[in-house]
Amino acid sequence: MCHGPILRKMLVFTIPLICSSILQLLFNAADVIVVGRYAGDNSLAAVGSTGSLIGLITNLFLGLSVGANVLVARYYGAKREEELSETVHTAILVSIYSGVLLTFVGVFGAKQILVWMQTPKEVVGLATLYLRIYFLGMPSMMVYNFGSAILRAVGDTKRPLYFLTGTGVVNVLLNLLFVIKFQWDVAGVATATVISQTIAALLILGCLRREQGGIRLVLGELHIHKDKIIGIVKIGIPAGIQGIIFALSNVLIQSSVNSFGAVIVAGNSAAINIESFVYITMNAFHQATISFVGQNMGAGNYKRINRIVLLGEICVMTVGLVFGNLVVLGGKTLLGFYTTNGAVVKAGMRRLRSICTVYALCGMMDVMVGALRGIGYSMIPMLVSIVGVCGVRILWLATVFQIPEYHNIEMIYFSYPVSWTLTFLVQVLCFFWAKKRITKKAEVGV
Repeated sequence: MCHGPILRKMLVFTIPLICSSILQLLFNAADVIVVGRYAGDNSLAAVGSTGSLIGLITNLFLGLSVGANVLVARYYGAKREEELSETVHTAILVSIYSGVLLTFVGVFGAKQILVWMQTPKEVVGLATLYLRIYFLGMPSMMVYNFGSAILRAVGDTKRPLYFLTGTGVVNVLLNLLFVIKFQWDVAGVATATVISQTIAALLILGCLRREQGGIRLVLGELHIHKDKIIGIVKIGIPAGIQGIIFALSNVLIQSSVNSFGAVIVAGNSAAINIESFVYITMNAFHQATISFVGQNMGAGNYKRINRIVLLGEICVMTVGLVFGNLVVLGGKTLLGFYTTNGAVVKAGMRRLRSICTVYALCGMMDVMVGALRGIGYSMIPMLVSIVGVCGVRILWLATVFQIPEYHNIEMIYFSYPVSWTLTFLVQVLCFFWAKKRITKKAEVGV
């Protein structure tokens, strides 16, 4: 990442990452498709409406995996093997502790939070059952995400792809078995997801144990190194808090969507699953920006960072425009995989038309966030995103959405592109300020 042509290396990095992310997303998409086709619209709404809640509960700890990614990339770029090893062992142990804690929170708190979200009465029981089983797999999910972050930091996006290919097939087969054959409904798809995530976690741990050098995992050396956990937390906590506030704003939006009834909720849920494929394709360039910028920061290649960010923006804008609008064109067909109910399909298209045509704005914003985190500034993108994304959406729901003539589902969706645009512009200004500051410090040090 520190030498040679950037664009080719970025594409080599992102293509396996995109495929891996798609397979991971298929875990949830397979859940939604199977229950929508074979268990009914209430089950579809129950599974689909839990995404924002899962994000709310898990994002703080997933943010720590971002901190691990940046720290590993920096030590790897600087060739500091001992500190790299300490970071790896600290990160994996943190992932295990995080997963156990999340299991307790999810199992015991799911129902009450769903009630607070105004989840329809006919859906809340099924959604609670799904969440309680899903959160039993949190330790596996955390271990996989932290392990994948470590591999991404050193440029390896292929092996996570191989692992998820196998476990994705297992997930789909178990979904079909548990829902169609055993009639387990939402419990079946949740159980299938937990089993698949556990297999993926075991594979990633086995991969790290066979590595050489600083990223090799030795189970007997798992230990929380104070300076490394501080480094992970310094970058990861702001990223996690940002994720929590994002999820909180999405929970508020989901609550507003819930007020329109089960048909709109089901259509919104199916559309979210479809647009998520566009999002994770764009998000691969966010991940690439973090790793590329992080390694070049460690190596002291400050001039190379601007070109990395520029190419990341060009790539994410192209991908967002092309794939986002293709999803809109094929929206009815895609929604047909989730449900045979024409009213639900129509409701889903209302979201796809509002979000996916301009989804590139979200990707461009995320690349700037990745650039700032890669150079070590995690607090700034957190604050800007909280105000620019979450604040704008919450203010929008409290003001514009309350006007009677604007009290419709499209007006909820319109809050997304408005918040993306404002936040992107501010993040650009922050990046150039932070980059200039780093460059001056380096010159003084020399």
